[in-house]
Amino acid sequence: MTKQVTTSVTTPVTTSVHAAGRGRAAPGARLSTVRAERAQRVVSYLLLVVGAAVFILPFLWMLSTALKGDDEISQYPPDFLPTSFHWDNFVKGWQALPFGTFLLNTVLITTAAVVGTVLSCLLTAYAFARVRARGRGVLFGLMLATMMVPAEITIVPVFAMFAKLQLVNTFWPLILPAWFGSAYFTFLIRQFMMTVPQELDEAARIDGASHMRILFQIIVPQIKPAIATVTAFSFISNWNNLLGPLIYLRDQDQYTLALGLSLFQGQYSTQYNQMMAVALLTLIPVIVVFLIAQRMFIRGVALSGFGGR
Repeated sequence: MTKQVTTSVTTPVTTSVHAAGRGRAAPGARLSTVRAERAQRVVSYLLLVVGAAVFILPFLWMLSTALKGDDEISQYPPDFLPTSFHWDNFVKGWQALPFGTFLLNTVLITTAAVVGTVLSCLLTAYAFARVRARGRGVLFGLMLATMMVPAEITIVPVFAMFAKLQLVNTFWPLILPAWFGSAYFTFLIRQFMMTVPQELDEAARIDGASHMRILFQIIVPQIKPAIATVTAFSFISNWNNLLGPLIYLRDQDQYTLALGLSLFQGQYSTQYNQMMAVALLTLIPVIVVFLIAQRMFIRGVALSGFGGR
């Protein structure tokens, strides 16, 4: 009888002691967890700073070269900072060639290509996402398979086609392909469309809405991030396009900005400071477009691969 009483008394005491020990150990474990999270955050920020410095270094070197004089360009070893800032390089570089004409050509080609890309990819993506038809999955797979074909393989046959159509030395070879869609952009918009509830389509169809009305009045307002992403990608690729104008354009009055920059490379010397100055000026529209569409751009890339059915 005495042993049973002793056991029943000591057991709660022992349990309370162990609980108190665990309570004292919890703050220490919590403190170590907080320290580990802080250390991880510090390491992450350091890696981001190093990565940002690596990516921004070429831009800073371009700016430094654009502000150097002619004698500092050929200096060895080169200095990162110029001894004196030559802001007139921007004016001299822009006036050295008809960059005003190059700018108008680039704006015309880029605008027409961006509009064609967005419209064609919207229509194609809507067909793959909403229109029920036999073989839709097979056609969608074939379209995605074209992404594995390198663009360099199609350069010669496409050039031969435009040559037979007598469209070489015009803007049409740089504009027309954009109006036939892009497999990657179509996939991106289609995946985003799949996240829009189909009940909205059915309700609009009951009210007598056509496919065009459903697309532009119901679905397009819901997929603005995807459209902004396609617009930003298409703008950057067409604005910086060098290979296409180099192949199809012959007359200098039809050159684009990217092709005009190559004219700074002379046979005996190259005005690197003026070339870098004009290159910085041509980067301004790209930076502006990216800053405007940054939030939608990131959201569109992040969400375009989810929600597919």
